[in-house]
Amino acid sequence: MEKNVGGYDRIARLVVGPILAIVGTAALLGYVTIAAGTLGLALAAIALLVGLVFVVTGLTQKCPLNSLLGLDTYRKSSEAEEAEVGPGRTA
Repeated sequence: MEKNVGGYDRIARLVVGPILAIVGTAALLGYVTIAAGTLGLALAAIALLVGLVFVVTGLTQKCPLNSLLGLDTYRKSSEAEEAEVGPGRTA
């Protein structure tokens, strides 16, 4: 799978992901209450899972959902593009 997460998308994932993971973990451990009862536990687990997915996809710059939706926020550097095309050739 090619990289498809970059720019502001990557920054947002690396900022929001840890926050969601921390809030989800705190809620599962009982330090924070998101909602009462089973709904609270479900929301906490979802927050933790989504946060971890954001962190992993932000670090690896690869997101399967972006691939399915045809989204690509990753921009290759000019050196990498030149290496793919070859010296003296244009894309």
